[in-house]
Amino acid sequence: MNSFEQKIQSVGCQLTKGPIEVLQVNLGKLCNLACVHCHVEAGPTKTRENMNRETAEAVVRFMGRLKVRAYCNTPLRLDLTGGAPELNPSFRYLVVEARKRDIHVIDRCNLTVLFVPGQEDLAEFLASRKVEIIASLPCYLKENVDKQRGKGVFDESIKALQMLNGLGYGKKPVPGTAGPPARLPARQAGEAGTGFSNLSRNVPGTVDDFEQKGKHGGPPLQLNLVYNPVGPHLPPNQEDLEKDYKERLREDWGIEFNKLYAITNMPITRYAKYLKAFNQYETYTQLLINSFNPATLDGLMCRNTLSVSWDGRLYDCDFNQALGMPIRQAQGNGERSRTMQMRNGKPMTIFDLLFTGTRYGRDRFCNLLFMNLSRNVPGTGLEGRRIETGNHCFGCTAGAGSSCQGTLK
Repeated sequence: MNSFEQKIQSVGCQLTKGPIEVLQVNLGKLCNLACVHCHVEAGPTKTRENMNRETAEAVVRFMGRLKVRAYCNTPLRLDLTGGAPELNPSFRYLVVEARKRDIHVIDRCNLTVLFVPGQEDLAEFLASRKVEIIASLPCYLKENVDKQRGKGVFDESIKALQMLNGLGYGKKPVPGTAGPPARLPARQAGEAGTGFSNLSRNVPGTVDDFEQKGKHGGPPLQLNLVYNPVGPHLPPNQEDLEKDYKERLREDWGIEFNKLYAITNMPITRYAKYLKAFNQYETYTQLLINSFNPATLDGLMCRNTLSVSWDGRLYDCDFNQALGMPIRQAQGNGERSRTMQMRNGKPMTIFDLLFTGTRYGRDRFCNLLFMNLSRNVPGTGLEGRRIETGNHCFGCTAGAGSSCQGTLK
């Protein structure tokens, strides 16, 4: 039993899965940046670890079967992440298909991707689809941003935020007004391009009636920013920091946004190597352990999120995905095998959730899991299953807590 599991048991808690509210899809490790805090270890050379069209289509079919709006009080959210998810050939396909189903879409955007060759119309595409943007901006000071994310990133990020404001992101709409309809060029299979543009623009036929009729009016387009500490410390108070961000960005650059999410850096993969290089790993991990806050346990994102990796494997969260800790099929048909830590079964994939015929019909856990995810039936399948944990989980329970939506308390 790991130290985190011992800790939560000492306070009378067992982490179990609830109804799925967020389908987080990691489209791969390809990114135009290589940030030191990136737990995915994304970068410009990661061209192999990226979701193919077959897996993206399986995600779409799964979204269709979830029917969350019919069975849940909370509608499903599709959370697209990476890497830079926009560089994947199926990114726009997933956005289009999700919006057709009235599913809210979140794009975790590094901002600079808006200026990658071949992505000139990306901001307009996101606005036309009412996609919520959660953008990384670890500080409102140029020196700190460039230190963490690379030289020149701050200037491009500011330019991108100003562009998004110009499209209506982060601002309250004027009553009775609406922007012009978004008419974007169709994507044709095999469309010419080079580098990143060739990867992201080979998308057949993504223009449809929704895109042609989309307007920028109505509810405000959500633009939220993410703060990551530059050094090995916990984030400051999120509410106070948001006030500082809004004041500085408005005064210095005329930029508006909706919310700020303060997220704790996870000491795994690339960031762990960075900390060890400066002899800060042990000190930082001990800080997270010492700052454990049991009040954060109920709000942990692993409770209501299903994470899908670029190869289709399923995880409780994006951090487990980075560490190779997948959801596994149960061994046996008993209640105990469905709710215990399933370390011995084979890793489950998105494809396992789409078939209940002869190939998978003998696997009762798989069938129950499909029923749960498609109907959120209490007490069956994934709901109630123990969540896979590790010592890295202290990063989500330290201080005010941390999740993909910022602090928890």
